[in-house]
Amino acid sequence: MPQHNQKYPISLTEVLRAKKIVYDYLIPTQLTRYSELCSLLDAEIYIKHENHNPTGTFKVRGGINVMHHLDQAGVQGVITFSTGNHGLSVATTASWFGIDATIVVPEKNNPAKNRKIQATGAQLIEAGTTFEEASKVVEEIVDEKNLYYVHPANEPHLINGVGTEFLEIIEKLPDLDAVIVPIGAGSEAAAAVTVLKAINPGIAIYAVQAESSNAAYLSWKSGKIQSAPNSTFAGGFATGTGYEMPFSIYKDSLEDFVILSEAEIYEGIALAGYYTQNYVEGAGASTLMAAIKLQEKLKGKKVALQFSGCNASPEEIQRAYALSAFREGYIK
Repeated sequence: MPQHNQKYPISLTEVLRAKKIVYDYLIPTQLTRYSELCSLLDAEIYIKHENHNPTGTFKVRGGINVMHHLDQAGVQGVITFSTGNHGLSVATTASWFGIDATIVVPEKNNPAKNRKIQATGAQLIEAGTTFEEASKVVEEIVDEKNLYYVHPANEPHLINGVGTEFLEIIEKLPDLDAVIVPIGAGSEAAAAVTVLKAINPGIAIYAVQAESSNAAYLSWKSGKIQSAPNSTFAGGFATGTGYEMPFSIYKDSLEDFVILSEAEIYEGIALAGYYTQNYVEGAGASTLMAAIKLQEKLKGKKVALQFSGCNASPEEIQRAYALSAFREGYIK
């Protein structure tokens, strides 16, 4: 069984093919203009509510596309590693296709995400202290059990499936100027580039990542894959290395990169709740904080912010509201 799929292209054409598959299971997510945010940032601000998907994250799109192709190939079991959202997507979509799933997560992983993974019927294995250490356990198990390795980044069907969210944005906002996406493993940024730059190369794509887990930023800055310490609380950012397949797509196509402190990530969660009435996890809410930091560049522009996931633990939500003394001028 191959470790992960390298032979299929990642392209706008493949995203359009994935759209037909994804829409057998999902409906387009809400794209909402928030007038208070427009006033605050002096720009046209739209939130893409990927947090409203089943599993609470954009990743389910990629999971559906992957499982469709694996089901057609007769694959009966899959394995992956994750800090939660990718694992939840794989576990959920595998169950929809009748495929067995094994999900490896780091020890002391977000308990809310662990519970959701187990509720799908998948086998959950807690091993290692980081995303990367969990990946080594997958490599030990995959051949032994003859499972297909659904890599969280280096998987073309996954990136093409995720691309469907950007088709939805451009269909609603054909005159879009900019989009902001969080980067962990990089599938969403790669999908944004694949779709948006193919349709309109002038659309600016901004990335955001945690300062305490900034391998993708360092990779982008240097032009080659880098590793870095990985200690953020925000699971969507918690990767300690750049990944080859998405990096090869976004490395030359990002307008800029925003790095957030842990305090700023928590503040983003609270601001998302205040302005949009949505509980959003750290990486998901980061795009709002990034827009605030990019305010001068975004002035007068039509901008889409990804709320990429909502699977924060209750403790993270409580801490966000407890810590966030809103900076003067955020709330008018």
